[in-house]
Amino acid sequence: MKRRIYFRCSTMFILLLAACTKQKVDADILIKNGTVYTGEGTIPKSVSIAVKDDKIIYIGKANAVEITAPKTIDAKGLVVSPGFIDPHTHATKDLSNPELSDNKPFLYQGITTVTVGNDGSSPYPLMKYRDKCEEHGVGTNVVLLVGHGTIRRMAIGNTDIKATSTEIEKMQNLIQTEMDAGAFGMSTGLFYAPGSFSDTEEIIALAKVVAKNNGIYDTHMRDESTYSVGLIPAIKETIEIGKKAQLPVHISHIKCLGVDVWKQSDSIITIIENARKKGIDITANQYPYEASATGLQSAVVPRWAESGGKDSLYIRYRDDGLRIQILEETQNNITRRGGPNTLLIVQSPNKDYEGKNLLEISKTLNLKPEETVFKILEEGYMKIASFNMNPYDIANFMDEPWVVTGSDGGSGHPRKYGTFPKKYHRYVKQDSVLDLGSFINQSASVTADILRIPKRGKLLEGYFADIIIFDPNTFQDKATYNDAFQLAVGVEYSIINGKISIDEGEYTGVRNGLVLRK
Repeated sequence: MKRRIYFRCSTMFILLLAACTKQKVDADILIKNGTVYTGEGTIPKSVSIAVKDDKIIYIGKANAVEITAPKTIDAKGLVVSPGFIDPHTHATKDLSNPELSDNKPFLYQGITTVTVGNDGSSPYPLMKYRDKCEEHGVGTNVVLLVGHGTIRRMAIGNTDIKATSTEIEKMQNLIQTEMDAGAFGMSTGLFYAPGSFSDTEEIIALAKVVAKNNGIYDTHMRDESTYSVGLIPAIKETIEIGKKAQLPVHISHIKCLGVDVWKQSDSIITIIENARKKGIDITANQYPYEASATGLQSAVVPRWAESGGKDSLYIRYRDDGLRIQILEETQNNITRRGGPNTLLIVQSPNKDYEGKNLLEISKTLNLKPEETVFKILEEGYMKIASFNMNPYDIANFMDEPWVVTGSDGGSGHPRKYGTFPKKYHRYVKQDSVLDLGSFINQSASVTADILRIPKRGKLLEGYFADIIIFDPNTFQDKATYNDAFQLAVGVEYSIINGKISIDEGEYTGVRNGLVLRK
């Protein structure tokens, strides 16, 4: 009997001693009871997370430590995840505008970091842009890329000529200045003028400067269809740049654009997998939509006719000797895109055109579709949604671990407001193309590794506290092609740099983002 009492007393003493000796954690925010995906592996964990200042200071079992915090979030029934990182956006102007820099379209998708300067076009100089953003604050973190097209335009202009060694050296110096300003790498838009006027050797020479600065190469490839060199040769050019410049290469919005290249994803995946086996660090991002978005001029007007800018284009167009050729090539490009009925005007200075496709407008104007292009382009910039991708290729690319989520988000297309929740709702929850853990990794940790962003993209002690908490039952996109400006739903909390940006589904009005430096 005495032994039994002694044993009970000893056990109670040990438990009391353990309680008294628990590590005390003084935090600003405590997150408990959630289904936690850390960005490592695909299996969730039942752990608590403590945030202090801008860092995660504890992640582990709740009963292992004693956490005190003025703000406790009970995430029962919710998913706790690293904040999503978008490697390709067109939020550049929004972020530099004090009225739009909250970046809500991205914030409500669970995105805590956006990349700008894609497709070869970046603000210049980056230091001035950074200062402007920091002056009024930004709602999400920002990663900067230096655009090759911007640099080429400064060194050479908008003309279709081969760069001289002197001009290449000038571009190299300009790129070095932008890398010194904190750029994470260089982007190209080889499909667009003036990037389309450069050859592979020029890009390699400039990419070598980026490589010396431990940066990455991000590309809108020379062709995603059969416009010029073809889709597969464009993939091979990207691989060649990575090999010869010795830096990671990242394909923006990988796709098989147009009926001419549908179902080529199998061949492309094989080519990329073989390159990766040979040590080429090649990855890609993708948005989960069957329609792309770009300018009408970029989509259907022949590149050679654009040399020198829009004024030069119309001088050629009004030349009887060139007009027939321009119209013929424009017609071919419209066909390549799937026909005039697949080209939907989503943004125009003439609001009568918005929501109508090129075929409808051409009938109204009583012109051929190719003639309509030049008629309406005279009124200004026309942005289109181009319905030209096959569901097979979308799902095929998505299943690859080296393909991450990227919105390519710009005004007029629902992807600016809906990419990440759409991918979750359709391809995780509905079609089971991906499991939830893989979706989160492809939207956060893998992207952080690709962009070489230190201490972000995972939920680990010592990492910056970029954390989202969303409801797996309600997380969904609301933006459509007819109404592209609807915020997504389902993100209950967003924590950026340790501060709450979305609280119980409502934006706090506090801009907690930072313009990150390489």
